[in-house]
Amino acid sequence: MITQDTIASLARELYEARKTRTPLRHFSSRFPGMTIDDGYAIQRAWVQLELADGRTIKGRKIGLTSRAMQQASQIDEPDYAPLMDDMFFDAGTDIPVNRFIAPRVEVELAFVLDKPLEGPGITLFDVLSATSYVVPAVEIIDARIEQFDRETRAMRKVFDTISDFAANAGIVLGGRPVKPMDVDLRWVGAMLHKNGVIEETGLAAAVLNHPATGVAWLANKIAPHGETLNAGDIVLAGSFTRPAPAAAGDAFHIDYGRLGSISFRFV
Repeated sequence: MITQDTIASLARELYEARKTRTPLRHFSSRFPGMTIDDGYAIQRAWVQLELADGRTIKGRKIGLTSRAMQQASQIDEPDYAPLMDDMFFDAGTDIPVNRFIAPRVEVELAFVLDKPLEGPGITLFDVLSATSYVVPAVEIIDARIEQFDRETRAMRKVFDTISDFAANAGIVLGGRPVKPMDVDLRWVGAMLHKNGVIEETGLAAAVLNHPATGVAWLANKIAPHGETLNAGDIVLAGSFTRPAPAAAGDAFHIDYGRLGSISFRFV
């Protein structure tokens, strides 16, 4: 565990890194005894700095939901972070690449709640009942803390990723909203096109066997901290494709079949 003063200092570093687009070296290397709890403590302290700037929380994201990503990160459960209001971009628009350090694109589903979910004991069926609609979503992830150390090329630890808003940096919603019981969400698939070429494909079942499972996990996970998922919250359930790197000039089109599509371009 690291001290409260250190937590506050590291949160300030992340806050400044996001504003200046300046990547940081791994916290886990500077503090080898760092824990997952430390990562979330830094994340919460950073959120407070954003809220003090007038930002608001519009929902949550869940990450590391696929088995492959958990194995790569040496963790056996997902992670989570808030969605701040200034992270949302409209579909069909140009997104300024200078908002990010090293942006990558992931394919997800978003659950929009019309009832609160307060753990413990929340189930997949509670999530479906509390969801107004499910909509295609793209998450833009970023690395305020370097994914690979600039000198050693060592991969960051999960503690670093958790501290860093679970790598969240942007959200694009689009396509066709559906009621959660009108579609078997496990079989929702998508094709990610980058500059006209299919880079990734996947099925939503890759997210913990059913994307609503992650939302239930999140409601139960945050309950000990006195937190709940609220009516109106947007919850990104987790990616079911590998992240695709993005640079200025890259055009993305994500085809969700019956659920429509999302397109945007980095400029």
